[in-house]
Amino acid sequence: MQTAETAQTKDVPTRLAVAEPLKPEEGHLKSAHDASLTEPLRYDPVAIAQHYKSRPFQVGRRIVAIFLPFINFAIGLWWDKQLGHIERNQPRRAIRLREMLTNLGPASIKVGQALSTRPDLVPAVYLDELTKLQDQLPPFPNEIAFRFIEEELGDRPEHIYAELSADPIAAASLGQVYKGKLKTGETVAVKVQRPGLAENITLDLYILRTLASWAGKFFMRIGSDLVGIMDEFGARIFEEMDYTHEGQNAERFAQLYGHMTDIYVPRIYWEYTHRRVLTMEWINGVKLTKPDEVRAQGGDAAYLVDVGVQCSLRQLLEHGFFHADPHPGNLLATPDGKLAYLDFGMMSEVKPQQRYGLIEAIVHMVNRDFEGLANDYVKLDFLTADTDLTPIIPALSTVFNNALGSSVAELNFKSITDQLSDVMYEYPFRVPAYYALIIRSLVTLEGIAINVDPNFKVLSKAYPYVARRLLTDSSPELRASLQDLLFKNGSFRWNRLENLLNNAKDSSDYDLSTALDQAADFLFSERGDFIREYLVDEIVKGVDGFGQTTLQRFTSAIRDRIGLGNPTPVAAPPEQENLEHLTRIMTILRETPGFDPMQLVPLVPNLLLRPETQRMGQQIAGGLAQRAAARFIREFLLPADPGVANGGPAPSTNGSNALPPETRPPLALSASRR
Repeated sequence: MQTAETAQTKDVPTRLAVAEPLKPEEGHLKSAHDASLTEPLRYDPVAIAQHYKSRPFQVGRRIVAIFLPFINFAIGLWWDKQLGHIERNQPRRAIRLREMLTNLGPASIKVGQALSTRPDLVPAVYLDELTKLQDQLPPFPNEIAFRFIEEELGDRPEHIYAELSADPIAAASLGQVYKGKLKTGETVAVKVQRPGLAENITLDLYILRTLASWAGKFFMRIGSDLVGIMDEFGARIFEEMDYTHEGQNAERFAQLYGHMTDIYVPRIYWEYTHRRVLTMEWINGVKLTKPDEVRAQGGDAAYLVDVGVQCSLRQLLEHGFFHADPHPGNLLATPDGKLAYLDFGMMSEVKPQQRYGLIEAIVHMVNRDFEGLANDYVKLDFLTADTDLTPIIPALSTVFNNALGSSVAELNFKSITDQLSDVMYEYPFRVPAYYALIIRSLVTLEGIAINVDPNFKVLSKAYPYVARRLLTDSSPELRASLQDLLFKNGSFRWNRLENLLNNAKDSSDYDLSTALDQAADFLFSERGDFIREYLVDEIVKGVDGFGQTTLQRFTSAIRDRIGLGNPTPVAAPPEQENLEHLTRIMTILRETPGFDPMQLVPLVPNLLLRPETQRMGQQIAGGLAQRAAARFIREFLLPADPGVANGGPAPSTNGSNALPPETRPPLALSASRR
């Protein structure tokens, strides 16, 4: 059997299109895992180009059909401006824009869906119209939809489902949804694909890819791999046209993120799912962009936005499998207060090295380490390894210092892209293809958040998660990042550690006991040598300084009591600052949710029994003995310094610098070893 939709798709190259649809078999439903399934659509830009190069008139007609409406629309806006009628004509222009994008097909509809989430970019009148592109598009006839169900599942809809709505309850860019009920009683959503989808999308992708290639050749300063971005988008949208692939994505998403607090992923019914028909659990809920309706059913839209941000962070930075199309129609607030994800057709992945690179970039941005940020762009493939970073580092510093103001947490992704555009144009940046979908996902999610809370800032919500990862992740990449963050020029940056601990305690799944265990394991590993050496040095100096300060205070008090003169003022040693930092850190730990001092008890015997701890104890004892011996020699055996007798400066009494270089005990670490 061959349908009109099959005839259209078979005009597309065979490497891209489907085989013959399945023939109906009375009373038998086809399983999505059956080996005899139809081959899924495959995106092949070379085959697409070969196909359409021999059809210039078809391509030309489509180009005119795309660009002529936009030209007319732009002329209309210009004329409104000349007459001063912009506000008066906005409702009519907004309707026209929605209709124009609808008529142009799925690729243009997706552009409109992305714009519908940006109240900071698009006037409210336009937003109201563009929002209809999410699930209120014109449906196609039921006869075609029911025929597709029969062809895909092997029987008439009335024989498969106990109930099926007479008309679709929603229609989106690639398909439309019916509400139904299985004969086993479960309420389900039945999504059926639009006819002629493959050919329409393929032609648009060919035109856009050709324009991208042309722009890349004639505008050498464009800082993006436009062809690569188009190929990435094409591959994802072809996957989206295969509903069996979407079902597999949904199950993988549920496995990775379904356990998170207040995240819900609907079940897929495989016996009723095929390439053009998807049957999944029905979800009752309202869009996050309607906070009043969310509140009316007892939910909190702001809280669920935060849940979505935390889930997105884990998608992008932890597992790498992320939802690339989180528009409001795909994120619902359920009556029981959960955030339900829908539509898993457009998913993408971030490789492990890219995930670590993104975390490092966030850390360097938050801490204004622009040299580190420039190197992150190399790791993330924005810059080649042989790029001279010397002029780029101050450029990044200027851009971000101007944009950040008082806090990095005040920056949103739109600000980032706006501020970076000039730098990326001036220097040899190239935006890699994988990054385009990440930005699309984050910008869309941020748009939803801004709709709920205009002051929402993604980075302020993201950094607690990043801090938690730095403190608890045992990967070599993040251990190295933590080391670079905490140590600079041989000095330990206590304020950075305090900042990390302060932020990490706000992360919903921060486990302090795990952090302490991993910190201990890292401290006594080979990679923790530099920290152990630093700790030995600081403990020796701290104990020695504390002892000297105590002795001076005691001596001063005795002299005062027996009347031998005014008490000698005692200056606080530099080590006192370290003790103050430690005190603040202990305060932060006590304020961390779930902290229990008894968590430290099991660590003590474990630490004391380690051979590294015993070696540290020997090194501390030796260091204190060396300092005591040096002080004894200086005070009692060396001749008095004539400069002191004449009013010169007294020698230091709180460190190894009291001895000449050739006899000074080797306590200080070189910068290279730190």
